[in-house]
Amino acid sequence: MISLLTGTVRSIATDRLIVEVGGFGVSVLVNPQTSAQMTLGSQVQLFTSLVVREDSLTLFGFINDESRSLFELVQTVSGIGPKVALSILGALTPEDLGRAISQEDIGAIEKVPGIGRKGAQRLILELKGKLSDLSSVHPYKGHQPAWREQLTSALVSLGFSPKESDGAISQVVSTLQADGTDAAQLDLSELLKLTLASGKSARG
Repeated sequence: MISLLTGTVRSIATDRLIVEVGGFGVSVLVNPQTSAQMTLGSQVQLFTSLVVREDSLTLFGFINDESRSLFELVQTVSGIGPKVALSILGALTPEDLGRAISQEDIGAIEKVPGIGRKGAQRLILELKGKLSDLSSVHPYKGHQPAWREQLTSALVSLGFSPKESDGAISQVVSTLQADGTDAAQLDLSELLKLTLASGKSARG
């Protein structure tokens, strides 16, 4: 999983940046507020979230880890995908969103393009309690260990569903723990081999 990107800004559009990292130009989707803070040729550090689909790999970028965590959390709400999640973060600061959810302020959320009243109600219902007023409390952190995120991404790209990936990884972790081995200490390639074997036996 690509979680952090540091490089030189080579192109700026309202909804995306191209950042040069080690000679490669990486396209990163951002909201207009993030884009407006960029300068061509400047160095930038972005906290990123990689969204894996059958036909695409899309990288979304944020100025801080708080926004990235919130972007990932908002997508746990049924009916909200990455584009709408990015739109929410473009229209509301993490503090504003946290306040709107804690105060059940549907009006503040439904102004976000692409969400509507029903979406705002669902957001409040599903995130209430997971997200406090962010002006005083840190946001919910839904991160798994980096190695597990990378392993899940690799399995999904090989055709596993997220649920199958999670089950196979958990099985391998349990097996390793029984042998006194910490999964975090193994190479990703070794973990992938073990998980593929475990996933195939579970499938068939």
